[in-house]
Amino acid sequence: MIYNTIQGLIRHGIRSGLITEEDELVVRNQLLDLLHLTDWEDCAGRSGSLDELLDEVVDYACANGIIEQTAVQRDLFDTRVMGVFTPMPHGVNREFSRQYAQSPEAATNWYYAFCKNLNYVRAGRIAKDLKWTYASDYGTLDITINRSKPEKDPRDIAAAKNQKSAAYPKCQLCLENMGFAGHLTHPARQNLRPVPVEIQQEKWFLQYSPYGYYHEHCILFHSRHVQMVIDRSVFEKLFDFLEQFPHYFIGSNADLPIVGGSILSHEHFQGGKYTFPMETASVEKPFVLKDFPEVAAGLVKWPMSVIRLTSANRAQLVQACDHILQKWRSYTNPDVGIYARTENTPHNTITPIARMRNGRLECDLVLRNNRTSPERPLGIFHPNPSLHHIKKENIGLIEVMGLAVLPARLAVELDVLREKMLARADLTEDPRTAPHAEWAVQVLHAHPEFAPEHAEQILRLEVGKAFEQVLCDAGVFKRTPQGQEAFLDFVEGL
Repeated sequence: MIYNTIQGLIRHGIRSGLITEEDELVVRNQLLDLLHLTDWEDCAGRSGSLDELLDEVVDYACANGIIEQTAVQRDLFDTRVMGVFTPMPHGVNREFSRQYAQSPEAATNWYYAFCKNLNYVRAGRIAKDLKWTYASDYGTLDITINRSKPEKDPRDIAAAKNQKSAAYPKCQLCLENMGFAGHLTHPARQNLRPVPVEIQQEKWFLQYSPYGYYHEHCILFHSRHVQMVIDRSVFEKLFDFLEQFPHYFIGSNADLPIVGGSILSHEHFQGGKYTFPMETASVEKPFVLKDFPEVAAGLVKWPMSVIRLTSANRAQLVQACDHILQKWRSYTNPDVGIYARTENTPHNTITPIARMRNGRLECDLVLRNNRTSPERPLGIFHPNPSLHHIKKENIGLIEVMGLAVLPARLAVELDVLREKMLARADLTEDPRTAPHAEWAVQVLHAHPEFAPEHAEQILRLEVGKAFEQVLCDAGVFKRTPQGQEAFLDFVEGL
């Protein structure tokens, strides 16, 4: 009965502190209005998870012609439902400040729980992601297949073509998304309430990712729609954030296409409460920056090219980071295929990641280059074509740090592939397995013990190995004698 479900949602709202008993009648009537109901039956309220309750409400809306039964329409509607429970920004900001007065961690703990209770952070869907680890030569890598984002229905795709073009909000990171109803080409955000953070005397906002790839995956974004740029000010901004939220890491995608892997039109950072594999990687070659005596520097043992700087002297650390950035912007070495520019197009940039470690600021500078060639149109320092059946997308901040975000298609394709490999079937006949056929032959050759009890484990092992190679391909200085010699040549120039 729909009334039981509505009452169950109201009980969730009261139990999680989104509303109080004083609000119950108003919330009930707003939900009745959304569902085109004009009557009410007293009931105890159905128990169940938030996902289950919302699914029942949306099912009712579909069955009664309120919305069409498509993935986009369902998401627009369930967000509209949770918007009824969402407090106004001033109340959220006040509670965040109250919690922050106890501690920064208390504030983020409260805010993350708040976002999950509103279903802005879709915890139920995130739990569907496939996750495992791979023991690489550089430490344990995290592998995920992202199944949380729903695939678009062909009817949604067709309808989106007829959607009137709109420039409001300018992008999905703009502050104007807060409370926005959404449409076929823009997600609903009635349950979004970013909280303000001051960064370099400017107003920024903090929110969580609705489909977080790791624990407390947060986004820090500028209050204005301004372009991403990696320059000296970025380090000041990262360190400002860490001084306010020392229990989080914070990092930025690079500011050039291909190696950016993110929305370049709106300045933002990503952070959270998670220890990435790169953070635990050791410094294998310390070196001295003579102009920055209070900064410890070294090359990190990692498949990509990473310089780690650590210091208790913030001003000197900013100067050192900027010094390396400027040197890298102009660095060219034809022997290893690195060109700073071709004509007027710049290619060198960095992905910076910062954290607090033992009371000291630490910043990893990952050197990036976005040059392409006719043979490698997606990028020279990009997964090579033999790996595209596993990973073809850009390598952004999260993957740089050792967490693979692999496409949802693999969840189905690997299952089908496993069964066909066990049956020794022709993989080229099925479009789901044909792209993996050559790789599968190599896997079977390497694992003659491929059998039902080992098959899934072997495939996961080989996917992990492929991701390790993806990172090696994205490294500008390869893990070869020639590549490492060139890396040391760059360091000597610092």
